[in-house]
Amino acid sequence: MKTPFRILCVCMSNVCRSPTAEAVLRQLTEQNGLAGRIEVCSAGTHGFRAGEACDTNSQRVARAKGYDLSRIRARRIGWQDLDYFDLILAMDRTNLYNLRRMATEEQLMRIRLLMDYARRFTEDEVPDPYLTLGGRFELVLDMIEDAVTGLVDELARQLTPAANKTFDLRKEIPQR
Repeated sequence: MKTPFRILCVCMSNVCRSPTAEAVLRQLTEQNGLAGRIEVCSAGTHGFRAGEACDTNSQRVARAKGYDLSRIRARRIGWQDLDYFDLILAMDRTNLYNLRRMATEEQLMRIRLLMDYARRFTEDEVPDPYLTLGGRFELVLDMIEDAVTGLVDELARQLTPAANKTFDLRKEIPQR
């Protein structure tokens, strides 16, 4: 069996947005028959919350829609992650900037904004629910679901069992 396509979701502290994106991506890939073909994880650009559980508000909102964040623990992205993961999805432009500063020229093509795959929302960032939304965790989840649905649809097209191929980063994923 070929190595699964590996996706890393990244926000600042890895307790709200990126673990939510991880859980949504994990569940939607399973529902679309991609279990075992996609590996999903999350991390933060800062390590000050490393080892902590996800924010209780994020867990509550996710649980209400059937996503489980209870086992995810915050961790800081490491240099090795930039080589290991095939696609790294930043939640906002600050995360994107920090990731690009860490990356080599070759790794840069793997780093994108999650909202590039959104269909309904026109925003290019998933805002931090604490810093910019006054705690609107439901909106954050809605935005993540929209973008992840767009990404999973593209992955499903490119990773069909009949094609028996792995995702090709040389081909640009269609963006809105």
